[in-house]
Amino acid sequence: MIPASWSLLLSAVVFTIGVIGVLVRRNAIVIFMSVELMLNSGNLAFVAFARQLNSLDGQVFVFFVMTVAAAEVAVGLAIIVNLFRLRESVFVDEINLLKG
Repeated sequence: MIPASWSLLLSAVVFTIGVIGVLVRRNAIVIFMSVELMLNSGNLAFVAFARQLNSLDGQVFVFFVMTVAAAEVAVGLAIIVNLFRLRESVFVDEINLLKG
């Protein structure tokens, strides 16, 4: 059996990689993937706690988070593709289309 502390440590490492990816990169697709890494690290923490407490509540919550994340991916990628068609760039520094 894998201890819950190892799963939580892995979750923290993956979340840190996601935060660094959001803060350092300027490519919209890489930022989008970094946000997905952060969501998955949260899911891993939920599963680790659910397993430690012998409860299915965390795993059910992860199922709903994955459902919302899938919808977010569909909408987010559609927005990125439309921005690329309009501006021919996916760098967030060059995209000022959404400014008011």
